[in-house]
Amino acid sequence: MTSATRTDPSPVRPTGGLLRHRDFRLLWAGQTVSSIGSNVTTVALPLVAVAVLDASTFQVAVLTAAAWLPWLLIGLPAGAWVDRLPRRPLMVVCDLLCALAFLSVPVTAALGRLTVEQLLLVALGAGTARVFFETADQVYLPVLLRPEQLPEGNAKLQATQTASYVVGPGIAGLIAQLTGAVAALLLDALTFLLSAVLLLRIRTAEPRPTRRDRSRSLRRDIAEGLRFVARDPYLRVLTVYGAASNIGLTGYQAVLVVFLVRELRLAPGLVGVLVGVMSVGGIIGALLATALARRCGTARAMLIGAALTGPPALLMAAPGVGLVWPALGGVLIGLGVAIGNVVKGAFRQTYTPHHLLGRVTVSMHLLNFGAIPLAAVLAGALGARYGVGTAISVMTAWLAITPLILLIGPLRWRRDLPAAPAAS
Repeated sequence: MTSATRTDPSPVRPTGGLLRHRDFRLLWAGQTVSSIGSNVTTVALPLVAVAVLDASTFQVAVLTAAAWLPWLLIGLPAGAWVDRLPRRPLMVVCDLLCALAFLSVPVTAALGRLTVEQLLLVALGAGTARVFFETADQVYLPVLLRPEQLPEGNAKLQATQTASYVVGPGIAGLIAQLTGAVAALLLDALTFLLSAVLLLRIRTAEPRPTRRDRSRSLRRDIAEGLRFVARDPYLRVLTVYGAASNIGLTGYQAVLVVFLVRELRLAPGLVGVLVGVMSVGGIIGALLATALARRCGTARAMLIGAALTGPPALLMAAPGVGLVWPALGGVLIGLGVAIGNVVKGAFRQTYTPHHLLGRVTVSMHLLNFGAIPLAAVLAGALGARYGVGTAISVMTAWLAITPLILLIGPLRWRRDLPAAPAAS
């Protein structure tokens, strides 16, 4: 990928960095508000299911699975379509669909017709929109920024996204405590509407997506992206590691709210605060990721992030004084995940040829995010059969050993990840 993909005629001055880039600020603000809303949902939706509809542990876990299932069902064709369609209009449509989906919950609750089945449909619909939005977002960022600006851009986006992990659950818990969990989903709908407005104000002209052979079928486009990932030693190992770590990460998170509410008897407000505290490490990691990669090298930074994500997961189920160990474990996990996400995101955007970026992104996400619904269902089944505490112990033990996967590939021999595939 070269700077030709960027069509903004005015260069970004070094002083001030991307804070001087108007269109990036709009994209950044839009993602920030929608991320806050989405993380309100991660606590509010299970709270609605548990407190309002008295859902079972397995049903709550299936809610998490439904939100991620679209990556398995439509991830690959979505990537091919994103490489063919204008990305910004697609992102706006996704925001509007999410707003309508979450708005339906307080409306039907007010009418006394809210059901668990509707929550599942809302999670599935919003998850489908998320597949297209996140894929388009990964391809759209290199349109706004030059290659050398992508690490800073990804770091800023990751920092605010991780901050939303703190702010969102806290807001959800506070609203649930004061007015009920259903009202928190109304806030989520409003954040998606605001995100759509901000995206519409971006001025950078997006070049028309180019296809080298317009007679090619969607199936051939999908296969090209899969082959690129499968044959590349760096993308391949990062994909396998991402899938394996997501099994443990999402597995324990899928039943965490149930554990805190039913086992530890925490009030909804305190649940939101605790989940927010666990995410503080992610903010720190996102802020440190670029400097760490510069000082230690991008490949070594990936290994450091994985080491912080894995073994500290054992603290989530460790006996200790009150909630000290789970909080510390959550902080360290968030630190490692954020470092890895920033480094990996910038690497994928600069390393992958731009005409393949959408397909490569979803090919990696197919395993990375496709593992999430399976992990959520597995954790729910373990929790229903053996207890929520056992489910968390199993999932965190798995997460603790996943960093070993990165030692199988070429990362262990390098200081930095390569700038382009060897074949080119």
